Amino acid sequence: MRSMHGCSRPASSRCANSAPLYEKRYLAIRGILEQHPESVFPITRDIIAGGVTPSALDAFTASYRLAELKRASEAIWSQIDVMLTPTSGTIYRIDAVNAEPVRLNSNLGYYTNFMNLLDLCAVAVPAGFRADGLPFGITLCAPAFKDSALLEIANTWQQAHAYTLGATAIALPMHEWPHKHASKYVQVAVCGAHMSGLPLNHQLTERGGQLLARTRTAPGYRLYALPGGTPQRPGLVRASRGARIEVEVWDVPLETFGSFVAGIPAPLGIGKLELEDGRWVCGFLCEEHALHAATDVTQLGGWRAYLAQHTQA
Repeated sequence: MRSMHGCSRPASSRCANSAPLYEKRYLAIRGILEQHPESVFPITRDIIAGGVTPSALDAFTASYRLAELKRASEAIWSQIDVMLTPTSGTIYRIDAVNAEPVRLNSNLGYYTNFMNLLDLCAVAVPAGFRADGLPFGITLCAPAFKDSALLEIANTWQQAHAYTLGATAIALPMHEWPHKHASKYVQVAVCGAHMSGLPLNHQLTERGGQLLARTRTAPGYRLYALPGGTPQRPGLVRASRGARIEVEVWDVPLETFGSFVAGIPAPLGIGKLELEDGRWVCGFLCEEHALHAATDVTQLGGWRAYLAQHTQA
């Protein structure tokens, strides 16, 4: 990874901004530039016009250098599957970009402008918001023709980390990503100790489970903290007067799903659970007789919120 970040990336980025490689861009829109130059954004026109002056020697030198950098990057890809970078290292105000368009746009592409030159595929994914409320994103990249696998990873990331659509309060719809062996997996909604980072999550990951999404149930569920047990567990029940409860949806291989269900102790079990988007999946539910000694924590909206409050207390 050090060679990719410390050598090929800056060098290939310099190639991207060198006049010899502007020749291809100039050739692609030569007719427009020569016949209707006023139709091209002035800064773009001035940059691409630099492709007129380099010599054939310059062009071949740049293309040979780029080929060397591609070979260097290929050695890295023999060791990794996916590379994750920020999409942009910072955010500039419009007046600042207008004052120094070339330099600041080059800065904005610091982590990404080498990808096309090195023949990589990439996808940018929202990754939340900074403390000042401005958005932040990541880019995943991989070798050419790995687009489908990369999109699946990007979808999994976004479903796992984004609770809303942008800066709105609208929940991100759960997207059921089609995979080649969908019939060999079972989607399971978990609402307590099996969630990511909690004590029983290993029972999913050890069975090959993969996190698909963080979402909520449909309105009409109540959440209880059951007495006793280590770790403490919640009980989720469907009720006429309830709320939306935070859950995680996991893809569990069918071949290990049976052993997972067999290990669930009473009064918990697996039934059908309705999600916020109207879809039904398998999920944890609790027998109602166990609730007489339980604490109703529905108002907190989820098990993590209950644990946070319980820890503070």
